[in-house]
Amino acid sequence: QVQLVESGGGLVQAGGSLRLSCAASGRTFSSYTMGWFRQAPGKEREFVARIWSGGSISYADSVKGRFTISRDNAKNTVDLQMNSLKPEDTAVYYCARSRLFATGNRSAYDSWGQGTQVTVSS
Repeated sequence: QVQLVESGGGLVQAGGSLRLSCAASGRTFSSYTMGWFRQAPGKEREFVARIWSGGSISYADSVKGRFTISRDNAKNTVDLQMNSLKPEDTAVYYCARSRLFATGNRSAYDSWGQGTQVTVSS
């Protein structure tokens, strides 16, 4: 079973930036889809971004142009650079892995990290 560990969350003012990182265990990281989801209090977990094994990328409309997902297969990491943060970006952010060419379908992801809190103050 792969282990995913997120880091990089914190408190930032609106307009600021944060960079989240997710470290994955295992030797076949490069073959998986990696995604970022988030869950705000009282809301369902929602898709943020994903990157396929071949490098294809997709973003939720709400973060397009502000967030950038990237992966380093040599280091088994996937990062999420978040710029121009807004208070509505406040949530717990989760890293997830899929064996499929998944995008926003949560059920397609079979491994999840513990989450990292991002709080954006106005």
